[in-house]
Amino acid sequence: MSKAATSIIKWIVDPKKNPLAAIHHRAVAYRLKKYGLRYDDLYDPYYDLDIKEAMSRLPREVVDARHQRLKRAIDLSMKHEYLPKDLQARQTPFRGYLQEMLALVKKEKAEREALGALPLYERTFP
Repeated sequence: MSKAATSIIKWIVDPKKNPLAAIHHRAVAYRLKKYGLRYDDLYDPYYDLDIKEAMSRLPREVVDARHQRLKRAIDLSMKHEYLPKDLQARQTPFRGYLQEMLALVKKEKAEREALGALPLYERTFP
């Protein structure tokens, strides 16, 4: 990909530079706050094994907090309710907890592939 294309893509997704990206960012934050979720909670460990590996390396408290947020969101969704407004105001939907560990896992995976080593994990179907 050329440098110009990369800079255009960065501009398109940066909410500080692109007003449409800012509108989308606010809409996503609004919807996540309704259920008390964070953006990193939306990643599925069963879909991507790198996410599963990154989740296994996180501290137990962080994983437990994620599970509690997901359970609360499912419960609220089933009841067709939202978090109370005072709790919605305290939510931080874009405070990440998974991205750093995920970047480390992807870096290790790329390094293993470059060295020709076997992968740490593989998906197998019974």
